[in-house]
Amino acid sequence: MTQELIDLKKSILDGRYADALAIVDELEGMSKKAILRQIKSFLRILLIHLIKNQVEQRLTNSWIASIRNAIREIKEVNIKDNKTSYYIDLDEWENLIEEEVIEDAIADASNEVMNGKFTRSQLSTMLNKNQISTTAISFLALTYTYSAKELPAIMDDYLSQLANGKDWINREK
Repeated sequence: MTQELIDLKKSILDGRYADALAIVDELEGMSKKAILRQIKSFLRILLIHLIKNQVEQRLTNSWIASIRNAIREIKEVNIKDNKTSYYIDLDEWENLIEEEVIEDAIADASNEVMNGKFTRSQLSTMLNKNQISTTAISFLALTYTYSAKELPAIMDDYLSQLANGKDWINREK
């Protein structure tokens, strides 16, 4: 990106505004790709923990922390600088999960679920992918409605609905 900034400055100083605008467009594209990559990374972490929860039928404090952190980070990164629009709109999550993220999450989760007992393909056949996607989207939907301050408390209600979530919530009290 440093070279692009040098080229941009030179284009402006030389009065080559069309070239400068082309460089700005390139920089915007690079920035958006980086943001989408970051969102997908946090989404993958969310899915891994939802997969582990579904298969193992338990919920650990570290999984809860990872789920909360993934949602909090997605909320922060997904909102554009104008604070009124998003890189990924609510109706786009299902496609993103199904087309770009779920298979990588399954592959990564296969190393963790039941201490790596299942291969990626075995784990994939065991899962209710629709349920995982629906659960993830319900968590993601919270990021459009609640502030960062409100989010952790609201998420407790959703976490309690996961397998073994009631036991976790009761342990908290």
